[in-house]
Amino acid sequence: MLEASMGTMADASVPEPTTNGPKGAIIDWHSIDWSTCEENVRRLRQRIFKATREGDLKKVRNLQKLMLRSHSNTLVSVKRVTQHSKGRKTPGIDGELALNPKDRGKLATEIHRSSQPWRARPVKRVFIPKSNGKQRPLGIPVIRDRVLQARVKNALEPEWEARFEAKSYGFRPGRSCQDAISAIFWTVKGKNPSRRWVLDADLSAAFDRISHDHLMAMLGQFPGRGLVRGWLKAGVMDRGRFAPTEEGTPQGGVVSPLLMNVALHGIEQAAGCRYKEIRAGKTPGAVPGHPVLVRYADDFVVMCCDESQAHQVKARLSEWLAPRGLQINEEKTSIVRLEDGFDFLGFTVRRLHGKLIIKPSQAARKRLRERLRSEMRALQGASVEAVLMKLSPIIRGWTAYYRSVASSKVFNSMDTYMFQLTYKWARRRHERKPRRWVVTRYYGRFNKHRQDNWVFGNRSNGAYLPAFAWTPIVRHQLVKGGASPDDPDLIGYWLNRRRKQAPPPMDRTSLFLAARQKGVCPLCKQALIVGAEYEPESPREWINWFSASKKMLHKHHFTYRRDGGSDERTNLRLVHSECHRQHHAGDGRRVPKSASP
Repeated sequence: MLEASMGTMADASVPEPTTNGPKGAIIDWHSIDWSTCEENVRRLRQRIFKATREGDLKKVRNLQKLMLRSHSNTLVSVKRVTQHSKGRKTPGIDGELALNPKDRGKLATEIHRSSQPWRARPVKRVFIPKSNGKQRPLGIPVIRDRVLQARVKNALEPEWEARFEAKSYGFRPGRSCQDAISAIFWTVKGKNPSRRWVLDADLSAAFDRISHDHLMAMLGQFPGRGLVRGWLKAGVMDRGRFAPTEEGTPQGGVVSPLLMNVALHGIEQAAGCRYKEIRAGKTPGAVPGHPVLVRYADDFVVMCCDESQAHQVKARLSEWLAPRGLQINEEKTSIVRLEDGFDFLGFTVRRLHGKLIIKPSQAARKRLRERLRSEMRALQGASVEAVLMKLSPIIRGWTAYYRSVASSKVFNSMDTYMFQLTYKWARRRHERKPRRWVVTRYYGRFNKHRQDNWVFGNRSNGAYLPAFAWTPIVRHQLVKGGASPDDPDLIGYWLNRRRKQAPPPMDRTSLFLAARQKGVCPLCKQALIVGAEYEPESPREWINWFSASKKMLHKHHFTYRRDGGSDERTNLRLVHSECHRQHHAGDGRRVPKSASP
């Protein structure tokens, strides 16, 4: 079987990395040239994308076979699954993980050199809480299946990136929730927009109900279709009981979001959307009188000219979704006027006094207050350092997600609420002390760059809690129509776009170093922020990213401190934590604990 073959064919333009040691030896993880590996995968993805755009399907299939056999693809897939993935510490039904370099090298060696057909293992059923209080089922594949899915994804994704619709933003490289919100803004902004009615639709358990037959028909003669079918039919293990899967793709799999996008491809045409011109790298303009659909994975809104058109679009989409095994959730789907507003991806979109206003939704603000309140209750009796360590990522992450819309008033109100929580915490900690003493001990102007005398912090070391209002409002630049990072003709566009993007709210030294390095790790030559393959799609994911940022990025000294090096910026560079460890593994020195930002 092709999909089980693990040869060593390489990209002809860039040589595959080699590993030292006798044949059959386990790969030395620290000796891998990651810059070359990433370059091999990137170039192959671009070639697949270009061949798809040119309509050369035979060349596309040959390049996909090359990707499935690529040694670089295997190594990069193992790295992303075992180091960058959020679920790297969550095992499948076999309980196996690869959290150290030796295990990663062993896993990569076994996968790449195996000549036996691989049979997909059932996924492990776990449940995570949803924002509405319910639980969402996830299917966690075994670690080997996750690596194979990442390999298949690198072969399949660039083909579909060349086909996907312009206003599809969910789980696609280079696109985010902010792009979807910006697309809505540019569609219905202005004093007199032609589209004043909105179909706010929700699909019922979309991931669990995708038709397997339809999905396989969409994949056509993709070389890895046998592996994809195996994952779809692998079944689920829930509390020791096996259940077959006749429909759906499990949430938790690496390739599942891509399969969802493939299944929903064509929804804009089904809704009746028409555009004047669609060219690579350009934003198409909608034909007057036709609706505009903006989709983020299985969530979408359709902006229509009148109420009757919205009902027609809903009927057409219901008919179009049926063969795909999907249906619209009537309870969560509504047709509203822009003046009444609607919630989408945690934002509230509404026309007010002739202007389109987008701000954090009321439900999102309520969830944040509840989390802050519960965290402060759990921190009763803890030190001020523990409070700062717990709350700082929450503040930074939430503001990073909402800083592209009209959030100034919301940020100020959250600062007021945060002051109430911290003051109450300080008063309980020192019940016998007067109020003036508590204020003097915990509040002051800790940040010399901010004219604020009421900053909560620790006077002994100068650490302080960042304020919501300190995050400036930076309008998001909407990604152009069919632009994709896999398009070799748009390399300059993506470089400029990354350069203009608002930086994450990190400490000043880290921001300075990241800007000086143009957002690139000098050791592996890859982007510094690689915590996920895509932009974080929710405030919770931004918060998780900032919680882990100190473990993901390290400050590396050119001249080591033990050799007399200083902590001045001229002696520092910002690197990935794994690159830092690999660098020191090569020189025999141990990474100091204080290396993190």
